[in-house]
Amino acid sequence: MDAIVLAGGSPQSEEPLYTYSKGHPKALIDVAGKPMVQWVLDALGDAKNVDNVIVVGLTSKSGLHCKKPLHYLSNQGKMVSNITSGVEKSLELNHKNRYVLLVSSDIPAVRANMIDWLIQKCMETQDDVYYGVAPREVMDKRYPNSKRTFLHLKDMEVCQADMHIMDVRMVNQDPDTWETLIERRKNPVSLAAAIGPVTAFLVQTRQATLSDLVARVSERKGIKGRAIVWPYAEPCMDVDKPNQLEMMRADLARSSRKSKPAPRKKAKASNKPKPRPATKRKPARRANARPVRKVVGKSRRKTRKK
Repeated sequence: MDAIVLAGGSPQSEEPLYTYSKGHPKALIDVAGKPMVQWVLDALGDAKNVDNVIVVGLTSKSGLHCKKPLHYLSNQGKMVSNITSGVEKSLELNHKNRYVLLVSSDIPAVRANMIDWLIQKCMETQDDVYYGVAPREVMDKRYPNSKRTFLHLKDMEVCQADMHIMDVRMVNQDPDTWETLIERRKNPVSLAAAIGPVTAFLVQTRQATLSDLVARVSERKGIKGRAIVWPYAEPCMDVDKPNQLEMMRADLARSSRKSKPAPRKKAKASNKPKPRPATKRKPARRANARPVRKVVGKSRRKTRKK
C-alpha cells in the first residue's frame, strides 16, 4: 500500500506554532534533532506493508530521506486537492492500487509496527473509508497532558487519529462535502452539524454511540465506513500547540537516548607491575667441549685408518 504524507501546511503569523516555524512548513519544525516529518518517514520506511511514500507539500530540497521510494508533489492549496493529487500519483505508480494510507506529517511519535497494525486491521474487510479514533483512557495513559479535544459519546470518549485508509475511488465523490468535514474535524460539534441536525443533537446530548456516527456518515455520503479504535496513542498525538510540541520533543529525546547502545566501560588500571614475558634459556656450554668447525664445500676430508 502507498502512503500519502500530507505536509502542505505552514503556520500563519497569528497561529501559535508560527514562532517555531517562522514561515516555513510546519512539517519541518525541529523535534529532537530531526524535522517533524522525518520521524514519520522513518516509521513508514520501516513498515513492512508500505510500498511507496508520496509527500505532498514539500520538495526534494527539504533534505528528507526514506528507506522506501520517496516522491514529492507540490501543495495544491486544499486538503482534498492534496489527497487527490497523492491518489493520482499512487495510481500512476501502480494502476492496480485499491487503497491508500493517509498520514499527517505532525505525528512524530508514530512507529512502524503501528502502521502495519492499521493496514492489517483494515484489510480484514473491504470498506470504503477507515477512520481511526483513540479512547480517552489510551491517550491519558500515554500522554496525560496532551490537551487533545475529545468527542463525548454515549459509549466512550474519543479523539481522532491522524492516519486513515481510504479507497482510491472516494476522491471523486462529492469533494466539497469532504472538504467541509475535514475543515471541521477539530471541532466535534461543528463536525456533527455538517453531517446533519439530528446527528448534532445526538452528539451534544451524548446520546450517539460511535457506531451510530459511522452509520449516519455512511448513509449521508453513500459509502461503507468503518471506525478503527486504536490501542496506541501515538498515531493520535498530533502537534498543534506549543505545549504539544515541547512534550513531543522531550518524549522523543528520551526514547532516542534509550535506543542508543550504552558505551562499554573501560577496565580499571591495575597498580601491580606487569609480569615480564618468559624467555627461552640457551643450554650451557660444557667447559671441555671442543668448538664445532663448519665444513665449507661439498666434500669432506676422510679419516685414514691405521
